Amino acid sequence: MNPFLFFGILLIPFIAGFIGPLLNPKRATVLSFISFIIPFVTIVYALIGQSFFGLRFARLPEPLGDFYIFSDSISSAFGMVVALISAMVALYSYPYMKHRFEEMNLNVKKEFRKYVFLYQFYAASMLWLVYSGNLILLFIFLEISLVSSFLLIFMYGYGNRRWVAMLYFIWTHVAGALTFVGFLVIGFENSTLAIKDIASVGYIAWLLIFIGMIVKLPGLGPHIWLPWAHAEAPTPVSALLSPLTVGLAGYVLLRIYLIDSWFIEAYRIPIFAYAILTSVYAGFSVFRQTDYKRLLAYSTVSQMGYMLIGLTVGTFGLMGLVIQYISHAFGKSILFMTAGGIIASYHGLRDLQKMGGLHEYIPTISNAALVGFMNLGGILTVGMFGEFFILKGIVDVFGFNLWMIFAVVFVFILSGWYSFYTLKNIFYGTPKGMERPKINRLLDTPLYAIGIISIAFIFPPLATILLQGIKIVLGGVVP
Repeated sequence: MNPFLFFGILLIPFIAGFIGPLLNPKRATVLSFISFIIPFVTIVYALIGQSFFGLRFARLPEPLGDFYIFSDSISSAFGMVVALISAMVALYSYPYMKHRFEEMNLNVKKEFRKYVFLYQFYAASMLWLVYSGNLILLFIFLEISLVSSFLLIFMYGYGNRRWVAMLYFIWTHVAGALTFVGFLVIGFENSTLAIKDIASVGYIAWLLIFIGMIVKLPGLGPHIWLPWAHAEAPTPVSALLSPLTVGLAGYVLLRIYLIDSWFIEAYRIPIFAYAILTSVYAGFSVFRQTDYKRLLAYSTVSQMGYMLIGLTVGTFGLMGLVIQYISHAFGKSILFMTAGGIIASYHGLRDLQKMGGLHEYIPTISNAALVGFMNLGGILTVGMFGEFFILKGIVDVFGFNLWMIFAVVFVFILSGWYSFYTLKNIFYGTPKGMERPKINRLLDTPLYAIGIISIAFIFPPLATILLQGIKIVLGGVVP
C-alpha cells in the first residue's frame, strides 16, 4: 500500500465535509457514503495484504516529536469498523434526520447542511484517531470527535437535549483533560510523543490515562453520563457514539499497553475485578430499563467491561479486546438503528412497555435486531472469537482458576440473556394492534450490510487474515 495514496484516501471524508453542505440532502448523503466506503475498501485491502507502513508529515521539536500516521493490523481492524459503520449510518441518516428535522419544525435542506458537515468531521476524526502515530495528534482527533458530537446532540437531540449535551461534554472533557495531561507527562519523560519513539510510561502518566479512559469507556461509576447521552442523542449519532466513540478508549489503552504494559500487569487483579463488576452491574441494569435506547446504553457499559477484561489477560486477551470492539460496534450500530427505525415508524415510540409483537409489522427491522443481538451475545458472528480469546487469555495468565473462568463465562451468558430477553419483549409476543408502516429502505438495508459482514468474519479467508494480522502485531507481547 502506497502511504501517500492512503493518506489521500483518509482525507476524503474531511474534504466531503466541506463539499456536502453545498449539495442537496440526497446528493450530500451519497457523497458522505462514498467518502467512507472508499476508505473501508482500502483498509480491507491493506488488512488482506497485512500492510505495515508509516508516513511522517512533520518533525516538531521536543517533546512533540514526529507527527505521522501509521498502519498495522490493529489500526486497520479498528479503522475498517469505523469506516464501514460511518458509511452505513450516513445512508441511514437521510430518512431519519429528515424525519427529525420535520419533527422539530426545522428547514430540512438548511439543517441537513449543518448536519452533514458535523457528521463528516465526527466520523472522520475517529478514523484518523486510529492511524495517528503521535499522542498529541491522537488527542486532537479525540477532541474533534467530542466537539462535533456535542454539537449534534445539542442541536438535534431529544428531551432536554441542551442539558444532556452539556453533561456529555463535561464528562468526556474531563476524560480528555486527564488523558492529555498523561500524554504530556509521557512527552516530558521521553522527550517525544511519537508512539514509535516512546520508551516507557511512568506511573503518573499511566494512572491519568487509565482514569481518563475509564471515564470515557465508561466503567462503573463514571458510567452515569452515558445512558443520558446515548438515549437522547439523535439516533445516527447514537449509532456512532456507542459502537465507535466509547470503544476507542479501549484502543488508546491498548496502544499505551503495547508501549509499556507494566501498569496493567501490576494492577491486573483489581482491574479484572472492576471489569467483571462493571459488566455484571450494567448487564442486570438492562432488565430495569423501559426506554429502548437507554437499555442499549447500559448494554454498552456492560460490553465495555469485556474490553477491560481482555486488557488484563495477556496476548490472547488483547486479541479478544480487538475482536470485542469489532463485534460490539457491528451489533450496537445495528441495534441503535433498529431503535431509530421504530422511532421513525411509530411517532417517537421508545417505551418497551408499549412494544411487543413488532415482528408482525416491521419484520425487516426485527430480523436486523436479531443479528445485532447475536453480535452482542457472540453467537455465529465475529464476537465468538473475542470470547474464546478472552477465555484463552485467562487460562494463560491465571491458569485454570475456576472462579475467574466462571465469572467471565457468567458475563458472557448475561449478555446473551438480556439480549434475547429484550428481543422477545420488543419483537415477539402478543402484537399490540399497531399499523404496518412503510419502511424506507435506507432505514433497514444498511443494517443488513453490517450484519452480513459481521457473519462473514467468522469464515476464511477474512477470519484468518484478521486474526493472523492481529497476532503478528501482538507477537512480542508476553502474557
